[in-house]
Amino acid sequence: MRAIILAAGVGRRMAPFTDSLPKCLLPVGGRSLLERMLTSLDLVGAEEALLVVGHCQDQIRARIGPRFGRLPMRYVENPDYPKGSIRSLWSCRHDLTGDFLVMDADVLFPSEILRRLITTPAPSAFLLDANFADTGEEMKLFVRGDRVVAIGKTVRPGVYDRVGEGVGFFKCAAAHSRLLRECVEEIVAQGDEGNEYEDALDRLLRLAKVGYVDISGFPWTEIDFLQDLRRAETDVLPRIERVAA
Repeated sequence: MRAIILAAGVGRRMAPFTDSLPKCLLPVGGRSLLERMLTSLDLVGAEEALLVVGHCQDQIRARIGPRFGRLPMRYVENPDYPKGSIRSLWSCRHDLTGDFLVMDADVLFPSEILRRLITTPAPSAFLLDANFADTGEEMKLFVRGDRVVAIGKTVRPGVYDRVGEGVGFFKCAAAHSRLLRECVEEIVAQGDEGNEYEDALDRLLRLAKVGYVDISGFPWTEIDFLQDLRRAETDVLPRIERVAA
């Protein structure tokens, strides 16, 4: 399975640290988030990683190169990265074929949750953590039965069995890849200034059955703010290392 890693953004909420450094290259425990992610992908047997780059992309290309361990690397430039992350999927729309993963590049996680996503029987699926505090920043998954029916930061009216935080990883089956590509194209055609790639995933949920893997209890964190980086170093990483031991 291929992995499409979205690493083009500026990370403005972590300025000035990210003014001249891609957020995915921030170090946690002496290794960057991106290198840790690629190590996990190599460990679970990914066939290729495609990095969508933009902000400070030369640093990413220089650090990672054409191969990471056994994992071949490809790079796609998103020249419109300030316009929202939907532009990153648009930039690699021709690669939205077959089975693939879409992954945010700013997540610290144990390899086991990635393995569970890849091996779940659901052809397309998200990772869901039910143990979260709603601050308004989290990308939430709304579930009915065994199906994710909506994704977004705002709790919407509707009948849901449960709500959980999305980890930022999505497994897309080959049967749904064309639908996802069409959703991306529709959003861009309608005027996509400020849209996020999750808007395309939300559209897909109306067209295809997408499942989820509950990873509640596993240590992980998305790095959006400086306090996230501090917590990753002092709390999350030590627990990840215990899981891997």
